[in-house]
Amino acid sequence: MTHEVRQANDMKVLMNHIYEYKKGVRRMVLFTCNSRYEQFARKRLEHQGIDYLIQPVGDGRSMNLFFGRQECLDAIRLMVNRPLNQLSPEEDFMLGALLGYDICAQCERYCRRKGRMECDGHCPHCN
Repeated sequence: MTHEVRQANDMKVLMNHIYEYKKGVRRMVLFTCNSRYEQFARKRLEHQGIDYLIQPVGDGRSMNLFFGRQECLDAIRLMVNRPLNQLSPEEDFMLGALLGYDICAQCERYCRRKGRMECDGHCPHCN
């Protein structure tokens, strides 16, 4: 895939996330992309009046772009102060819930990450 095609695809995904946020489909979005898109993303979000937070990933070539409601971003600032793969099971669960991920899938993921029990889809949060 050429660089131009990849860039166009990444920006289409970002624009779709912005559209869904503006339409109220989600309250917060996490978009991971190459850091070279940072300036474009910043300008676009600022132009739309959308609050955001950028977290570098790994060697700095990629970034996590969180955007959405200020209340959600405030929670992210308190919780996500290290790479996402280093979050505790509880922090990972809260992040998934903030992002609007399927709550039953989050419960299963939490149980797996805790390593203490298997969630069979019948835990209190799944009912």
